[in-house]
Amino acid sequence: MDPSATGDDCKNKFCVDNLIAARKSLKLSLEKSKTLELALEKAGSRIEEINQRLPSLEAAVRPIRADKDALAAVGGHINRAVGPAAAVLKVFDAVHGLEKSLLSDPKNDLPGYLSVLKRLEEALRFLGDNCGLAIQWLEDIIEYLEDNRVADGRYLLNLKTSLKGLRELQNDGERKHLDGGLLDAALDQLENEFRRLLTEHSVPLPMSSPSLGEQACIAPSPLPVTVIQKLQAILGRLIANNRLEKCITIYVEVRSSNVRASLKALDLDYLEISVSEFNDVQSIEGYVGQWGKHLEFAVKHLFEAEFKLCNDVFERIGLDVWMGCFAKIAAQAGILAFLQFGKTITESKKEPLKLLKLLDIFASLNKLRLDFNRLFGGAACIEIQNLTRDLIKRVIDGAAEIFWEIFVQVELQRQTPPPQDGSIPKLVCFITEYCNKLLGDEYRPILTQVLVIHQSWKHKKFQEMILVNEVLKIIKAVDLNLETWVKAYGDATLSYLFAMNSHWHLYKHLKGTKIGELMGDAWLKEHEQSKDYYSTVFLKESWGKLPGHLSREGLILFSGGRATARDLVKKRLKTFNEAFDEMYKKQSDWVISERDLREKTCQLIVQAILPVYRSYMQTYGPLVEQDASSSKYAKYTVQGLEQMLLSLFLPRRERYGSFKGSKINNGVDLRRTASAVV
Repeated sequence: MDPSATGDDCKNKFCVDNLIAARKSLKLSLEKSKTLELALEKAGSRIEEINQRLPSLEAAVRPIRADKDALAAVGGHINRAVGPAAAVLKVFDAVHGLEKSLLSDPKNDLPGYLSVLKRLEEALRFLGDNCGLAIQWLEDIIEYLEDNRVADGRYLLNLKTSLKGLRELQNDGERKHLDGGLLDAALDQLENEFRRLLTEHSVPLPMSSPSLGEQACIAPSPLPVTVIQKLQAILGRLIANNRLEKCITIYVEVRSSNVRASLKALDLDYLEISVSEFNDVQSIEGYVGQWGKHLEFAVKHLFEAEFKLCNDVFERIGLDVWMGCFAKIAAQAGILAFLQFGKTITESKKEPLKLLKLLDIFASLNKLRLDFNRLFGGAACIEIQNLTRDLIKRVIDGAAEIFWEIFVQVELQRQTPPPQDGSIPKLVCFITEYCNKLLGDEYRPILTQVLVIHQSWKHKKFQEMILVNEVLKIIKAVDLNLETWVKAYGDATLSYLFAMNSHWHLYKHLKGTKIGELMGDAWLKEHEQSKDYYSTVFLKESWGKLPGHLSREGLILFSGGRATARDLVKKRLKTFNEAFDEMYKKQSDWVISERDLREKTCQLIVQAILPVYRSYMQTYGPLVEQDASSSKYAKYTVQGLEQMLLSLFLPRRERYGSFKGSKINNGVDLRRTASAVV
C-alpha cells in the first residue's frame, strides 16, 4: 500500500472528527443559550415586578429616612386637616338625604316642604363656609409633607391636582356644585306652587250690575287670607335665594291677566279707536260716556283691589317692591289704554261738540283725582302719572281753546248768507242750546274749573264772571248776526218771515233758561214783541193783500144786468187765483221752524182769507158756476183752500204726506149751489 495514500486517509479522518466535535460543541452552545434566554426572560418579569414595587417600598421606608421631629409632628397635622374634611363629607351625605323630600310636590305639605328647604339652605351655608377651610387645611398638610419630604412626590402631586380642582369649583360661586342642583330644583318647585296658588284663586270680578256708575262699594281683597299667608311663606324662601324678580314676574302676569279678563266683559274695543277711524266727535260721542263709567269701575273696583292685594302679599318686603308690582299690573291690565283713548279724543277735529266731550273727560278724571293720587302716586307709576298729566293738559288746553273761539266763529258766520227758506239758521239753534248747556248745572262748574286752571297756567288772575260774560258776548253776537241776515234778503216778505222765526226762537228757547235769566226779562220781551211786529208786517205785506182782490165794489145788481156782474166776478176771481197761486208757490218752500208759531201763522192767514173767500163765493159763486169755463174762476173750494194754507211752512222732513191736490180737478162736477161752496 502506498504510504502516501495512507497518510492522506489519516488526515481526512482527523478532519472529519474535528468537524463532528465542532458540531457537537456548537449544538451544546445553542442549547445553553436557549436555557440562558429562558432564564433571562423569567428574571426580566421579576425585575419589572420589583421595579414597580420599589416606589411603594421607597415611600414606606421614607419616614424611616425622614427627620425624627417631622415624623413626630405629621400625625397632628393630618388629624387637624382630616377633621373639617370629614365634617364636610358628613353634611354632603345629609344634603343627599333631603333630595327625595325636595323633589316632591310642595302643595301636599307646604310647611313641611319649606322646613326641609330651610335645612338644605343651612347645610349649603355650612358647606359654603367650611369647604374652603377644609381645602385650606388639606393644602397646608400637603405643603408640610412636601417640605419635610415625608410623603412621595407623585402622591403629593395627585393630591395637589385634586385640591386645585376643588378650589376652582369653590371660587366660581356655583352653588349647584355643592348640592348637584337640588336647591335650584326645589326653588323651581316653589315658583310653580306660587303660580298655582295665584292662578287657582284669581277669578275675574263678576259684572253684577249693568249700570257700573251705580256701584259704590269697593271690591274686597280677592284672595283668601290662608292663600296670602302661603304666598308670603313661599316669598320668604324665594327672596332668601334671590328669586324676588321671578316672583314679581309671575305675580304680575297672573294678576294682570285676571284684571284684563274682568275688563273684557265691558267690551272695551272702542279704546283702540284711532283718530283716523272716526270723522268727528259725534261718531264716538257715546263712547265718551261709557269711558267715564268704565274708567271709574276699573279704578274703584279692579285697581283698588289689586292695590290692596299687592300690599297684603308684599308688605313685608317693602313699599317700593309692592308699589312697583302694582304699577306693572295696572300698566299691563289696561289703564294706559284708557288714558290713550282720552288722548285720542283730544287729537280729534276741533269743533264745538268736542268741548262738551272734553269737559266730560275732565269731569271723570277730576272725580277720580284722589283715587289716582293714592293708587298711582308712587315713583313706580311715573309712566301713568306722566300720561295722566299730559291728558289733563291736553283736555284743559283743548277745552279753553274751543271755548274762546266760539265767539270768533259766530262773528265769522255773519258774513255767510241767511237760509233761503227763511228758517232758523243752524248756528242759532246750536249756539242757544250749546250755551245753555255750558251754563247748566252739569257743565258750568266743570268749565269754570277748567278756565281757572288754564288762566293760572298763563299766570292770569281768573275773573269770576269771565264765563258768564263770554257767553253773554256770544249771545249778543248771535243777535247781531240775525239783524244782519234780516237785511240781507232781497225779498222783503221773506226777511219778515225770517225775523219772525228768529225772534220767536230766541224768546221761546231762552225764556226760563240760564241765558234767559242772564239776558233779562226786558231782552226777552223785546224779542217777543219783535216777533209780533214782524208777524203782523208779514201778514199785511203778503197774504193780507189777497182779500182786496175780492172786492164787492160795482157788483150791486144794476141796470147792466147779470152778465156784467158775472164778467166782473170772473175777473176778480181770476186776479185772486193768480195772486194766490203766485204767493203759495213762492212761500211753499219757506219754513217756520217752531210748530206753535207755524200753526198760529197759518191760522192767521186762514182767518185773513177764508172768511172773505167763503162770503164772496157764497154770494157770487153761482154767477160763474154755470159757465163752461167755471174751473178757471171757481178754482178752489173753501175746504181745499184751508188745507193748502194749513200745509204751509212745514220743514222738509214733515212735508211728505201733507195735503196735496187741494185744487179742484176738471172732472169734478162744478155745478153747485151757493151753499156748496161753504
